[in-house]
Amino acid sequence: MKTYWFFLLAYLSFSVSFGQNSPEIIPLPATYEGGEAAFFITSKTKIHYTDDHLKEEAYFLQKELLNRKSYPISIQKAETNTKGINLILTETVRDGYHLFIDQSTGITISSSNETGIFQGIISLLQLADQAEATSDHLSIPTWNIKDAPAYSWRGFMLDESRHFFGVEKVKSLLDWMAYYKLNKFHWHLTDAQGWRIEIKKYPKLTLVGGIGNNSSSFTPAQYYTQAQIKEIVRYAAERKIDIIPEIDMPGHATAANKAYPRFSGGGSEKYPEFTFHPAKEETYHYLTAILREVDALFPSQMIHLGGDEVSFGNQQWEKDAQVKQLMASQQLEDLKAVEDYFMKRMADSLFSVNNTILAWDEMAEAGLPTSQSILLWWRHDQPEQLQKLLDNNIPTVICPRIPLYFDFVQQENDRYGRKWGGNFNPLQRVYDFSLNKLNIPASKAPLILGFQANLWTETVTDEDRLDYLTFPRLAALAEVAWTPEEQKDFDGFSSRLKKHLPLYHKAGIYFFDPFNPDRHPEPIMGK
Repeated sequence: MKTYWFFLLAYLSFSVSFGQNSPEIIPLPATYEGGEAAFFITSKTKIHYTDDHLKEEAYFLQKELLNRKSYPISIQKAETNTKGINLILTETVRDGYHLFIDQSTGITISSSNETGIFQGIISLLQLADQAEATSDHLSIPTWNIKDAPAYSWRGFMLDESRHFFGVEKVKSLLDWMAYYKLNKFHWHLTDAQGWRIEIKKYPKLTLVGGIGNNSSSFTPAQYYTQAQIKEIVRYAAERKIDIIPEIDMPGHATAANKAYPRFSGGGSEKYPEFTFHPAKEETYHYLTAILREVDALFPSQMIHLGGDEVSFGNQQWEKDAQVKQLMASQQLEDLKAVEDYFMKRMADSLFSVNNTILAWDEMAEAGLPTSQSILLWWRHDQPEQLQKLLDNNIPTVICPRIPLYFDFVQQENDRYGRKWGGNFNPLQRVYDFSLNKLNIPASKAPLILGFQANLWTETVTDEDRLDYLTFPRLAALAEVAWTPEEQKDFDGFSSRLKKHLPLYHKAGIYFFDPFNPDRHPEPIMGK
């Protein structure tokens, strides 16, 4: 939900303009002033926290200053502000953070909650990454920053069904999401090409359904064990990121049906065994048992059930006697109604374990309860689907193919990846995207939770290509979802972004360089 708090008044008093110096932070803070002097962090500087709830955040800052700048400073609890770095919980700063850096008194990060403190820490770390450093001190500019996100949903989706990347790469992505204050990791774990999450009650889902990927049907099974899932969830939580798993249904089920064919609803010539069977009671028991295990692994209490592109492979439903009987008994007039019936049944399974259902925009008229549903608008060429979501008062995340699908190419001469009628997604097109381009009525704007970029991996066969498509567009997405629209300026963003490219290089990221596109040639798919 869009956050409007005291920044409207603060904005007027600060009178920030793009012509002024701005902090080297992405996404750009809502308000800021200063930057003329500096506070020196030395090995004697201490991190003070005033509340036990902030001990974890203090430890995170301590670790990151050591990792990034080799400054081994200590942490301690303090009852009041002390010269150094102070983390303070206060009700006077709500829904965001206040980062105040003073030449004489030090650094204070205040917020009403741990998440706000963490976001302030991230801004401090970004300043530290760009700061002048000597052998005995780190020079941090004296900014006064008051900041909060424009939107509560700032998401990135990774498809690991089509190609699998593993624990360390996912952790790296979570690190960069946190660095850019993104907070929702949508994890596409099942699809036709492979099932990537261990389900103890149905082990063949990974042992059989995990075999193959989009490049080869014979790649040995690749998947995440439940222990690995828990490890990644803990890692994300430390970075204030919710993980939303996607268990695709009733379509995109080929990998699952390869493992347990008795639950298959068939498919089409191009998409064989594509669906779960919507008219067998045992299908619902089977999938409910799976979702209960998934729920136990992910504390976000949100599970994405897909619900898209079912028509690609539901042709056998028309001839199936059990489906015909279901349609007659439930008065379902067509196959789309069968699909909606299926999704409402599975939504009830989620509601029974106190989960919110997420799905793609195909479910706009399925009749899901709006208080327990979040739908994602992805079909940019069908604005009427977005309108249906709004008309039905459904909380919505904006993630249209143009410009927020990162598997779409980012320059005209890229050979791999997708285009749409000649359109593709260069950095500036991502950055310039906003609700203003969608003509959403003011009365419906509160339904928009935020924005998300999606990276489907049909053409992403290795980490270099994953990085090339993600960076630096991830930084542009961050500013779309965090920074107030009136503050955005592509030239200013580009100036700050140039100073982030060396960080990518240091981290071993094979990024696309918008300032020198030939620096890293496009990775060749399949190499």
